[in-house]
Amino acid sequence: MTTVSAPSRTVRIGSRKSQLALVQTYWVQAELQKHFPDIEFEVHTMSTQGDKILDVALAKIGDKGLFTKELEVGMLNHETDIAVHSLKDLPTNLPEGLMLGCVTERENPADAVVLHEKHKDKQLETLPEGAVIGTSSLRRLAQLRHHFPHFEFKDIRGNLNTRLQKLDEGGYDAIILAVAGLTRLGMGDRIHQTISPDVSLHAVGQGALGIECRDGDEKILEVIKVLEHTPTAQRCHAERAFLRELEGGCQVPIGVNTQVENNQLTLIGMVASLDGKRLIRDTVSGEASNAEQLGIDLAHRLREQGAKEILDQIFAEIQRQ
Repeated sequence: MTTVSAPSRTVRIGSRKSQLALVQTYWVQAELQKHFPDIEFEVHTMSTQGDKILDVALAKIGDKGLFTKELEVGMLNHETDIAVHSLKDLPTNLPEGLMLGCVTERENPADAVVLHEKHKDKQLETLPEGAVIGTSSLRRLAQLRHHFPHFEFKDIRGNLNTRLQKLDEGGYDAIILAVAGLTRLGMGDRIHQTISPDVSLHAVGQGALGIECRDGDEKILEVIKVLEHTPTAQRCHAERAFLRELEGGCQVPIGVNTQVENNQLTLIGMVASLDGKRLIRDTVSGEASNAEQLGIDLAHRLREQGAKEILDQIFAEIQRQ
């Protein structure tokens, strides 16, 4: 049991209202309650812009705090003390006055293939030409187009249950989702195939939870740090530094994969064009304690290989749409 001075009798936790967000937030609430039985942890829910706009592709809305801004305003206004995010949704540049206070242990960050029942005997690689694949992620789209140019790709929005329903109703032959989200919702049995990082590098921060708080709120920081998982935090800080240095947002085709072994961190990074025809990928390794610098170094490597030109073109394309 961890003992620290209580920040107050109550800590207010901000959360989105989606089923997955609440599962994640209630897990954080329960874990904190175990460590601090004398503090009350209250969950306060709110809807974000990303939850409200479901008929437009994410990339067209823009990604400046699409799933986080309202939660951040709550903290800045002292209505809540912390916010629980899927770390992949949290922008790499946070509003002044806020900080990423804790990164929890990561679930499997890979992407998953969920197939329509009629294809249950197939794998992604053996689906027929013209198979309709659903994804709302430009990162997944670009990588899959690179490896499977013979598929048709179609945007899909909504929460996990909505997307699975659209698949089951026959609108798609397969959809691509995060292994972590399906696992956390107890839907791991829907995972037909886990996509190899050779085919699809995952999103920055995917599979981890980020707990955001007010910058300098030492008592709150002391509380939430009990949930910090150092290897995950090192991996995610490297990934976020890579994304930040490339000036890429959550909705651009940038993918990563990280491992920490014997205090050595290996970071693979990728930038791809939307049509999948151009894909740049490289790797760096070094001391895990130097995670952010490794991310910056890899971003510079990819820039030298043409990543900036690819990203500039993508931003121009999105603005024209």
